[in-house]
Amino acid sequence: MGAQDEQNKPPSAASSKPKPRKRTRTYKEAGVDIEAGSELVRRITPLVKETFTSRVITDIGGFSGLYSFDVAKYENPILVSSTDGVGSKLKLAFLTGRHDTVGIDLVAMCVNDILAQGAKPLFFLDYLAMPQVDPDLAEQIITGVVSGCKEAGCSLIGGETAELPEFYAPGEYDLAGFVVGVVERDKIIDGSEIGVGDKIIGLASNGLHSNGYTLARRLIFDDLGMDVTDPFLSSTVADELLRPTRIYVHQLNVLLRDFNVLGVAHITGGGILDNVPRVLPKGTQAVIHKETWERPEIFMFLQQAGGVAEAEMYRTFNMGLGLVVIVRSEQCEEIMDRLNGMNEPVSVIGEIRERPKGQGPIALV
Repeated sequence: MGAQDEQNKPPSAASSKPKPRKRTRTYKEAGVDIEAGSELVRRITPLVKETFTSRVITDIGGFSGLYSFDVAKYENPILVSSTDGVGSKLKLAFLTGRHDTVGIDLVAMCVNDILAQGAKPLFFLDYLAMPQVDPDLAEQIITGVVSGCKEAGCSLIGGETAELPEFYAPGEYDLAGFVVGVVERDKIIDGSEIGVGDKIIGLASNGLHSNGYTLARRLIFDDLGMDVTDPFLSSTVADELLRPTRIYVHQLNVLLRDFNVLGVAHITGGGILDNVPRVLPKGTQAVIHKETWERPEIFMFLQQAGGVAEAEMYRTFNMGLGLVVIVRSEQCEEIMDRLNGMNEPVSVIGEIRERPKGQGPIALV
């Protein structure tokens, strides 16, 4: 073999082995602190157990959560599930250092969705991803999740805290939730029984809830140069923008128990214009009377300050309605009395009509 052949000869297995380091690497040094994760579990276990019912048969810290479903209570039960996140509202938590309400938002976004099918939430799981596990920060977040689960009447039976040092900036995180509920097959709300003459009832939101924050932040912080501590409307920028999403489980449970609910729309991304049509049968149109309910000040402020077109407002924000319920006209007055008796801000906002040829499924008048 010549000199050229020697140069082209592949390195031997022995010569390709890495040289030993003077000190060993650890997972913690690489950015993942297993002990911090264990400390978090120790802290949140008593909080999470506050949501448990007798149906939860596992403890926190296992590989999965077990829930003993009471089949005897139902004739033909259907499980209903949903998953969601909080979106860019988390940016407000990062800016303010206030992390105890975004967990409520997380639960609300998930459980309000399964209400649209008439389901009662049974259990919830969360996913929290952080650059490093910060037990103090994570405990604040989970405290909000626990509060939301208590309000929704469901058990927090498990979750995941992912430590991803190369994915997120320091102090930031992402949050996702998963809910499972149940409804009798013959009580599933699918909108198929909605007909001409039915009434549309709107249950009030308390502000932005968890949608439209990319536009709201652009207007408030970038265009107007405001700070989270600035006075804003009746409070501060932080207080207004971190107001947690309302949860409507109790209100809808009462209606489902005593009345014939034909359709339910959770007003989230896409606003009134995109969400109400999701529950309508073909050939029908929801006619919404815009002056029938009171809008929180935040919506008027954003529209005027940003020069946002009205159609854009109704497609981006909830405009003061968190949940829309469609009912028979003959039951409308009694339903309104019941909700008013629960101190629920509620309005009859429209009715169902035959859809005119060439028009869309919703009309704002």
